[in-house]
Formats: sequence, structure tokens, C-alpha cells
Amino acid sequence: MALKATVYKAELDISDMDRGHYGSHSLTLARHPSETEERLMLRLLAFAMHADEALAFGRGLSTEDEPDLWLKDPTGSIELWIDLGLPDERRLRRAAGRTRRVLLLAYGERAVEVWWRKQRAACARLPTLTVLALTDAMLTEVSAFAARNMRLQFTLQDGQITIADGERYLEVTVNRLQN
Repeated sequence: MALKATVYKAELDISDMDRGHYGSHSLTLARHPSETEERLMLRLLAFAMHADEALAFGRGLSTEDEPDLWLKDPTGSIELWIDLGLPDERRLRRAAGRTRRVLLLAYGERAVEVWWRKQRAACARLPTLTVLALTDAMLTEVSAFAARNMRLQFTLQDGQITIADGERYLEVTVNRLQN
């Protein structure tokens, strides 16, 4: 018998002063049985960082031709491709050829260091690629906000990200590796 996805509901209130985006977003996220809660929360963080009415989650971990999140314009052209993890250079190149901007949120601290040493030169050849990384400790702190039903406030200002849920408050540090 196949395991089923776990459904999470998230109500996000986002104040992105850097981009001038203020709004509430009701999201339903399906956590695949092979996906960790940390990765699920990283998808949620990526959404908050680029919130837009047209930003949507991809079909999931097993879909190679879609990102974790993407933003399409009204014509269907991809404006922003967001991937999580440590993809190979070929995937990043393909994404850069399909969209105006590519964002990679890398995680898995030791693996990121090794991956970045190997991929840095290839990534530098992709001018539309931004590479950000979260430390393991930071990802653990972000994932502490995970609940099947969440109501979170995200504030983005001057490159700083804060998350609050009424009881807790966290300043999120994201390391910029490229762009």
C-alpha cells in the first residue's frame, strides 16, 4: 500500500517592504512521504520570500520538468523558477533557458559546501541564477514553526526575514552564495 501525502494548511500574512507586497495567502501544501518537514518549511519560506498571487507550487519531488515553485506571467511564460536542494548544473542550465530568473535555495550544510565547490564556476556562467543557502541550525529553527494548521506572519525588510506565529519570533538568516 502506498503512503499518502500529509496535508498542511498555512495562512500567511506577508509584509514585504522590499518589494512592496502586502497580503494574505491561504495555502495548502502536500508533504510527500519522502519529504522532510524541514523541506516543506523551506518551500513555505521560499513562497514568502517571493509571494505573488501567481506564484504556485510545482507538482512535487518526482517531477523533473517543474521547479518546486514557479511564477508565470499571464501568457504562461515562466518569470521565476525556484528550486530547493542541490541540483546538478544541467538542471540549472535548463531552468535558466526557460525563465528570466532562477533561484536556488540550497540546504544540507556540509553537502552545500561540497556542492558549491564543485558547481561554483558553472553557476557563475548563469547570470540569472541566484543561489541562497540555509544552515542546518537555521532550517531547524524555521521548521519549528511547522504544524498541520499554521498561521504565520512574515516580514521582509532590507534583506532581513522574520517569522512569527503569535508565540514565537525568528529572524531568518539566509546566506547569499551568488547574485
